[in-house]
Amino acid sequence: MGKLPASKSTPSVQTVVIEPKETNKRNLKPLWIGLAFAALIMITLLPNNGELPIAGQRGLAILALAVILWVTEAVSYPVSSAMIIGLIALLLGFAPSIADPTVVLGTKDALKLALGGFSSSAVALVAAALFLAAAMQATNLHKRLALWVLSLLGTKTKAIVFGAILVSIILAFFVPSATARAGAVVPILLGMVAAFGLEKNSRLGALLVITAVQAVSIWNIGIKTGAAQNMVAIGFIQEQFGIDISWGAWFLYAAPFSILMSIALFFIMNMLIKPETDQIDGGKEVIKKQLADLGPLKGEEIRLIMISIALLFLWATEGIVHPFDTTTVTIVAIALLLAPKIGVYTWEQVEKLIPWGTIIVFAVGIALGTVLLTTQGAQWLSDAVFGSLGLNSMPILATIALVTAFNILIHLGFASATSLASALIPVFIALATTITLDIDQVGFVLIQQFVISFGFLLPISAPQNMLAYGTGAFTTKDFLKSGIPLTIFGYLLVLLFSATYWKWIGLLS
Repeated sequence: MGKLPASKSTPSVQTVVIEPKETNKRNLKPLWIGLAFAALIMITLLPNNGELPIAGQRGLAILALAVILWVTEAVSYPVSSAMIIGLIALLLGFAPSIADPTVVLGTKDALKLALGGFSSSAVALVAAALFLAAAMQATNLHKRLALWVLSLLGTKTKAIVFGAILVSIILAFFVPSATARAGAVVPILLGMVAAFGLEKNSRLGALLVITAVQAVSIWNIGIKTGAAQNMVAIGFIQEQFGIDISWGAWFLYAAPFSILMSIALFFIMNMLIKPETDQIDGGKEVIKKQLADLGPLKGEEIRLIMISIALLFLWATEGIVHPFDTTTVTIVAIALLLAPKIGVYTWEQVEKLIPWGTIIVFAVGIALGTVLLTTQGAQWLSDAVFGSLGLNSMPILATIALVTAFNILIHLGFASATSLASALIPVFIALATTITLDIDQVGFVLIQQFVISFGFLLPISAPQNMLAYGTGAFTTKDFLKSGIPLTIFGYLLVLLFSATYWKWIGLLS
C-alpha cells in the first residue's frame, strides 16, 4: 500500500443527507421501483378468506414494497419513507377497521398510524444521539478523542478495527442504549479517518464505521441492559412464566456468543473491506503534530466532556441511582448543549450537521412495524409459517433452526428491535408452550430474543445502523457485504450453541 501523506488541513467530519452514491452502471432503478409496486399490488389483490384482516394484508403488501426499495436503493430512504406514509394512509384508510370491520378506518386515522413513529421515544433518542455527534464535530472534540485513541492503538488499520470493537464492548456494560453507544463511537472513528487525511466515504471510513455499529448490535445480545428490546422480552417472560432472569444469568448465557461473534466480525471486516492503506508511515508524528495544533482544551470542549461523563453515569445507573430514562436525560443534555453561555453550539450551527432524513426514516420504520402489529399482519405471517411447518413433530434443533431463520427474515421489516420483540415474543411464548419436546420454554424464548438483535443486514434494521448511515461513510451495499456473512455465522452459531453450550448450562434443558 502507498504512503498516506499528512494533509495540510485535516478534513472536517460532516454528516450528510442520506443519498445513494451515483455509479456509471446501467440504471436499474425504474425496474426495481416497478417490481416493488408490482409486489404491492399483487399482495393487495390476493384473495382474502377472512383469516387475516384486510388491513393486515395491505400492511404486508406495503412491507414487501418497502423491503425491495430498501435493499435495492431504487429511491433514497427518505423518499421511500414518504411513499410508505402515503400508502399506509391510502390503503389502510380504505380498509375495514380492526376494531369494527363494518366501518372503514378512514384516511385520518390511517395517517395517525403512519405518523405514529414520530411520537416514539426511540426516535427522540436517535435525534438526540445525532445532536451529540454534532456537538463533537462542532467543538472538534471528536478529533481530539480520535487522536488520543490513535496514540494508544498505533497506526495499523487492523489494530484500529480491533479498537473499534473493543470500545463498543466496553460501552455496552455502561450504556443501556445501542444508539447512544454508536453516537459515542462513530464520531471518534470518523475523526481518525480525517486525521489520516482521507475522506469520510473512503474504504477506511466504511471499514471502521460498519465495524463499530455491527459490534454494537452484537453486544445488544451479550448484555441484558444493552438494549431496550431485552427489557421487553424480560417483561413478557416474567408475566407468562413468573421467572426473572438476572443480569449475571443473562451474561452467562449470551456473553460467550457475543465474544465469538466479535472475533468473527474482526476477520470478516478485514477480509471484505480493504482500506486504502494498511499502515501510515510517520503516523505517530502526524498524530503528535495535530494534537499540538489543537492546543489546550477549550471551554466548550470541557463543558461537553462534563456533560458526556454525566450522561454516561446517568445511562449506566438508570433505575439504580435515579428513576430517569435514557431518552429523558439525553434530551435534557441536548438542551444544555444548546443553552446560551453553558452550551457548546447554536441552533444555526447544529441544524447543518444533522441528517434529518435519518430521523424520518427511523420513525417511518417504527410506524410500519406498528402497523404490522396492530393489523395482525406480523402475527398472521408467523402463525402461517409455523403452522405449515409442523414444528411439533420436529427435533428441537430443527425447530430452532426454522424459527431462527424466520426471525432473521422478518427483521427486515422492522427498524426497531423493540417493536419486533413486542410483536414476536408473545408468538414465540405461545409456540414454546405447544412444543411437546422436553425443553426449557424460557430458554427457547430467550434464544429467539437473542436473534431479534440480529440487525446486521441493512441500515434500516437498527437505529444505530441508521445513525451511522447518515454520516455518508458507506453505502447499503457495503453494509450488506458484511451483514450477510455475519448473519450466516450468527445463525450457525445459534445452532451450535443450542446443541452444546446452552444445553450444558441448562438453558434448553
